[in-house]
Amino acid sequence: MPSPLEQHTHERAIADLQREHGSALFGFLLGLTYGDRQRAEDLLQETLVRAWQHPEALASDHGSMRPWLFTVGRRLAIDARRARRARPHEVGCDVLEQSALPDDHVERSVTALDVREAVKALRCEHRQVLTQVYFRGRSVAEASEALGIPAGTVKSRTYYALRALRKVLPGYGRDAA
Repeated sequence: MPSPLEQHTHERAIADLQREHGSALFGFLLGLTYGDRQRAEDLLQETLVRAWQHPEALASDHGSMRPWLFTVGRRLAIDARRARRARPHEVGCDVLEQSALPDDHVERSVTALDVREAVKALRCEHRQVLTQVYFRGRSVAEASEALGIPAGTVKSRTYYALRALRKVLPGYGRDAA
C-alpha cells in the first residue's frame, strides 16, 4: 500500500496528465465513438483510471505519455464496441409499443434482390471490398489483408462502391425515409 505522500504524488501526476492530454484524448475518443460525448467521457475517465492503476507507466522515461494514453483509450473503445455488439440492445416496453411492424417477407425479398443486382453491377474491385467489409463483417485491416491491398485502398474503394450503389438504388438511401 502506498504511503500518503506517494498517493498524493500519484494523484497529482494523474491530474497533470488530464490537464496536459485530456482535451486531445477526449477529441480522439470522440472520433472513435462517432461523436457520442457520453461514451467519449466514459472512455477518457477509464483511460485515466488505467493510468492510475499502472503507476509504472507514469514513471517511464518516454518523453510524452500521450502515445500510451491514446493506445489505452483506443483499446478501451474497441473493447467497449465489441461488448456492445456481443449483447443485444435493451429496449423498454414503451419503445416496443411505438416501433413499426416489420416489413413483410415479400418486401424484404424484393429489397434483397434489388441490392444483389446492384452489387453485381459494381466493378469487380468494389464488389470485392463490399463483400469483405459489409457481407463478411471484416474490419478495414482484415479486408486489406484478405484482398492483399493497402487499408487506404479498402477505404476509398468502399466509399466509391457505396456511392455507386446510392446512384443505382435511389429509393433505399437515407433520404428515402
